[in-house]
Amino acid sequence: MKKVLANDGISPAGASKLKEAGFEVDETRVAQEQLEHYMKEHQVSALLVRSATKVRKELIDSMNGQLRLIGRGGVGMDNIDVKYAKDKGIHVINTPAASSRSVAELVFAHLFGMVRFLFDSNQKMPLEGDTRFKELKKNYAGGIEVKGKTIGIIGFGRIGKEVARMAYGLGMHIVAADNKQQEVGLEIPFADGQKLTTKVTTTTIEEVLKVADFVTVHISGAGQTLIGKKEIEMMKDNAAIINTSRGGVVSETALLEALENGKLRYAALDVFENEPTPAMQVLMNPYLSLSPHIGAATLEAQDRIGEELADQIITLLK
Repeated sequence: MKKVLANDGISPAGASKLKEAGFEVDETRVAQEQLEHYMKEHQVSALLVRSATKVRKELIDSMNGQLRLIGRGGVGMDNIDVKYAKDKGIHVINTPAASSRSVAELVFAHLFGMVRFLFDSNQKMPLEGDTRFKELKKNYAGGIEVKGKTIGIIGFGRIGKEVARMAYGLGMHIVAADNKQQEVGLEIPFADGQKLTTKVTTTTIEEVLKVADFVTVHISGAGQTLIGKKEIEMMKDNAAIINTSRGGVVSETALLEALENGKLRYAALDVFENEPTPAMQVLMNPYLSLSPHIGAATLEAQDRIGEELADQIITLLK
């Protein structure tokens, strides 16, 4: 029986599908430094990870051909030496479509929370709501509506398109940048079965930064700084940045500086340069809306991720 180690977890739906196909599913959480020994001892042939576990060349070499598949529950595979693994004949799979909706909804959760100051008022009200109610009411009286505002989407892949679909429903203007400038068809489905079809013409990152009231980033590539001080200077005054893609894509140093000097009014981070220990000056900044890398952390997305991984494993290893 082939053994699958879901080291960063797998949904019950995904685990059930694998077990029904004759696979043994091990959901033990093994520490990174113990992973090699554990996998050898338990004859693991497929390793499933999220963002926490790293699968580097040294681990791949140590398995001496025992490891046949590496699966990443999610989109980016920065924590896996993908090319090296494939060169060694190991299948490397991921689930690029499964979490798109969940990540896009988190973008708007942060956006709504920022423009109405909920990220701050949710902390202040329990502490000061009984003594400073009128003062807090005045402090949070400058909220804005998102209708009629322009959302700039950098990276117009699956997640970027989901953001655009939601933005259309909110009456927002949309500008998008991608690897190449092109006209992209976009289908917007409704709950009653009807749908609307429109088009988005992608432009340059510079153009998006200049015109957007809110910029949301959806590109791969951890450690590659796409938006730094120079790019933020291109943005409109009092604009916002939301990063749910990769830590470091938006420079935290440049972001904090722009928030402190008033260039930007809002910012939200779901990913950080130093995970799982973000910089204290980031965590304590009063202008930041923060979440702990939960873009894909919905029950629906986890079910889709688990089932999609299971289907691929069954196809490749059965």
